[in-house]
Amino acid sequence: MSEKTCITVARGDGIGPEIMEATLKVLEAAGARLSYEEIEIGEKQYLSGQTSGISPSDWKTLLKNRVFLKAPITTPLGSGYKSLNVTIRKSLRLFSNVRPCNAYAPYVTTNFPKIDMVIIRENEEDLYAGIEHQQTDEVVQTLKLVSRPGCEAICRYAMEYARAYGRRKVTCLTKSNIMKHTDGLFQRVFEEICKEPQYADIETEHRIIDIGAALVAAHPEDLDVIVTLNLYGDIVSDIAALVAGSVGLAGSANIGFDAAMFEAVHGSAPDIAGKDIANPSGLLNAATMMLVHLDQGDVAMKIRNAWLKTLEDGIHTVDIYKEETSKKKVGTQAFADAVIERLGQMPETFKPASFTNQGIHIELPDHPPKEKKLVGIDVFIDWEEADRDPNVIGDSLAKLSGDGLLLKLITNRGVKVYPDGLEETFCTDHWRCRFVGTAEDGTCTHSQISSLMLRVANAGFDFIKTEHLYTFNGERGYSLAQGE
Repeated sequence: MSEKTCITVARGDGIGPEIMEATLKVLEAAGARLSYEEIEIGEKQYLSGQTSGISPSDWKTLLKNRVFLKAPITTPLGSGYKSLNVTIRKSLRLFSNVRPCNAYAPYVTTNFPKIDMVIIRENEEDLYAGIEHQQTDEVVQTLKLVSRPGCEAICRYAMEYARAYGRRKVTCLTKSNIMKHTDGLFQRVFEEICKEPQYADIETEHRIIDIGAALVAAHPEDLDVIVTLNLYGDIVSDIAALVAGSVGLAGSANIGFDAAMFEAVHGSAPDIAGKDIANPSGLLNAATMMLVHLDQGDVAMKIRNAWLKTLEDGIHTVDIYKEETSKKKVGTQAFADAVIERLGQMPETFKPASFTNQGIHIELPDHPPKEKKLVGIDVFIDWEEADRDPNVIGDSLAKLSGDGLLLKLITNRGVKVYPDGLEETFCTDHWRCRFVGTAEDGTCTHSQISSLMLRVANAGFDFIKTEHLYTFNGERGYSLAQGE
């Protein structure tokens, strides 16, 4: 018999302990080659003073085993509590969130009975970095951080996933028509990877997120694998789960280079905790994804097919029970027992599951550094005097030009308002003032920028933020203003 793999298990909060008990019972009966080390996470840890929801000793267990089967947890209301999921994803570099989306008609109501889609979402960066600042009385900002290594990891993983599972098409969703540098980078990296010869047999396409989300809602059966950034993936995943009608049945995987976490999509549902009525299917389906990840596709296939047969036989928990399609209403543990009874059986109306032991491994290429040149600075100023007339602040700042820097323009909420702005443009108290280098090659120096900032301060302006402007191999590394 193969050596057992030790994984970390957390029973979580609310319905977590019940559905974990049911899931482990099925894994044991199916012959999963696993051993377990349990940790306690969630509400009790938060309330005991662990603001991250996990103790240092349990972190050590998690780091040792590198594979985590996690039940849902409850985060207490109030400020000061950090998202445990985000903490784990970033600490273990679980860069890829994989969420299969399937229809289970007629047992689960849906208008799209042929949905078989997988959403692969970047899991670490984008707006979920959570870096925000209030800069003026009227304006707050959040930073959208997108890296080339992050884009390469998730886009390559999506293509390798499609190869491994025999998928026909990969669709990339971005808003690159507006965010040309962040989302534009994601699209460019995706298109670079698609051109590699090993992916020649996979159809690829790029869609703007607006129409992409609409397609998920209106024509999901036309989609296969979706790869996208963090925020879009979060939204699109929920749309897909809703149109499939199976939020409570869905599991997800969080995959990294040498660690992984598996969990149900749904939350801890404290209102039904302890009643033995929760559906364990989401966590059970996450556990089958874990088994495939651990090269135990044979066991995963046995469980998945038994689970499908249980649905077909009308053995349903209360959340999906319907008089017209169900035969027996059961609780959490009884549903697990029904799956166990059907181990070794195959579904008759659903397509049988067929998993192979196919781990997905990716490597990121090295890139030579680009030539980086400093060509200017955007100075953000909090200013609201003189009816916020752009010409007043503009003429004052223009006098500070010199020593290798020239005021080129001022924008408000991204729109150029100086020089030659439109009177109709509404202005807040938040002004972006762009100074550019006047050297023959368009560059400037850090010393010249420091001198400029001293002049701005001495002139009485409240500068609240600066962004240096660079070119990389001669290409502009910053956005133009609307109207520039």
